[in-house]
Amino acid sequence: MQQIFLFLIKNSYRMLFLLLMGIAITLTIQSHSYHKSKVISSANFVSGGVYSQMNRVSDYFSLQTQNEELAKENARLKSLLFNQKDTAKIVLNDSIKGVKKTDLIISKVIKNSYSNQENILTINSGSNQGVKPYMGVINSLGIVGIIDQTSSNYATVVSILNTSSKITAKLKKNNHFGTLTWNGKNTGYVQLYDLPRLATVRKGDTIVTYGENTIFPENINIGTVDKVYIDNETTSFTIQVKLFNDMTSLGHVYVINNKDADELRNLEKQSKKEKHE
Repeated sequence: MQQIFLFLIKNSYRMLFLLLMGIAITLTIQSHSYHKSKVISSANFVSGGVYSQMNRVSDYFSLQTQNEELAKENARLKSLLFNQKDTAKIVLNDSIKGVKKTDLIISKVIKNSYSNQENILTINSGSNQGVKPYMGVINSLGIVGIIDQTSSNYATVVSILNTSSKITAKLKKNNHFGTLTWNGKNTGYVQLYDLPRLATVRKGDTIVTYGENTIFPENINIGTVDKVYIDNETTSFTIQVKLFNDMTSLGHVYVINNKDADELRNLEKQSKKEKHE
């Protein structure tokens, strides 16, 4: 306490000067509209900058919530697309309350492998969330892979960057199709084999899913034609496809739950069994 009194006594003249200067500035501002407007403008500038920075911090911490909301909205819209044959006539109603043949299960990639020959992803959804083997996995840009194994709350996904992955894909413009796989080299490209030589194909053409099975609906984006190779020993093209997806950076994904899948698979198994009898 004694030190405080000593400090005040020692600096009394300076403090008196600052007090009188403050009173003088206040009286000047109050009595002159120009000075008053300048001070208000400066105060607004400072407070605006502070609030702006605070808002940025707040927005940063709310990004996860916003991303989850966007993922839910994307899932709703994609579900409408997959269940509508004529996408030009889509009615944006609340599909979550209704029962649809194709639903989307929102998930997130928690482990991403892309540097091996047979890459496997891990997502944070499993059997408790309705995920089963052989379900397709996509994101907003295109296909990601196919569910392999599941536990209660997690699942592994055979990535399209897996040399054992085989998916039927087609040229969007004319429906000629082939087998999509990966040669194990570049993470940005996959290969489409056995595309008929009758097909008209050019660089930049879009490659999409064929949709002949229960895994992927038709016309989900995959990538664009980058190079066309002609094998003189066969009657088909080999296409190098540049992926829309950056498979080295994956976040939210959607697992495609086709509610007719089990029925269709059982029917196919029964047909095969009868043929062999």
